[in-house]
Amino acid sequence: MNHPTGLRADASRIAPGPHPLDNAVWAALTGPHAHFAERVGRAARYPLDVAVFTALADPADPAAWADLHRLVGPDTAVALPGGHRVPEGWRTSGGVPGVQLVDTALRAEPDPDAVRLGPADVPEILDLVARTRPGPFLPRTVLLGTYLGIRHRGRLIALAGERLRLPGWTEISAVCTDPEHRGRGLAARLVRAVAAGIRERGDTPFLHAAASNTGAIRLYESLGFTLRRHTCFLEVRTPATPAAPATAPVTATP
Repeated sequence: MNHPTGLRADASRIAPGPHPLDNAVWAALTGPHAHFAERVGRAARYPLDVAVFTALADPADPAAWADLHRLVGPDTAVALPGGHRVPEGWRTSGGVPGVQLVDTALRAEPDPDAVRLGPADVPEILDLVARTRPGPFLPRTVLLGTYLGIRHRGRLIALAGERLRLPGWTEISAVCTDPEHRGRGLAARLVRAVAAGIRERGDTPFLHAAASNTGAIRLYESLGFTLRRHTCFLEVRTPATPAAPATAPVTATP
């Protein structure tokens, strides 16, 4: 398990050792996002039209991997944040180095031009995401939290919102701006606005970015985010053989 690194003195409230942010997807799916969870024992995932992520209670526990195999089935690729070693019979089919940053000095404030987005806006959101590629966004991702957008002449041109929510923390995600409208500070405004709502309910904002996306990382650091840890967005594939029968039922809420 990675431990916090690269923190300034004003981030000292994040203690070394195990922390919800070290296993954020599991903390979300067993916490504030438990109503989304599809779960077998010590493995859980979001519904496939909500988010791509799966999680293990303890990646060092073979039983958790067995539960994940039962949950998703044989020969199935899943997204598992964290650079875990996979058990025998499992395969890795790609991994993206990433970083996790936390709010230590962000000036959060509402934006008068930001509008709340909902299910009716999903076609526009998916179109903007397809053109800007901020990361996965699925038909029901918008249900994970508050998503805000800025429009120009009625057209959605910038987006940011909440993805993972765990006790005391909420992730800012899907930050993107139409290429024709970049350079106007729209992404920064929306990050501040989303963060204002997160702070209002007593949570601390955090976010993830690909380690190669140095431009986005510089932006987030300039806004008051601090590097907490390096991680990896790993894709793993379950063994091709059928899983053993589950010892605990699958639970899911639509």
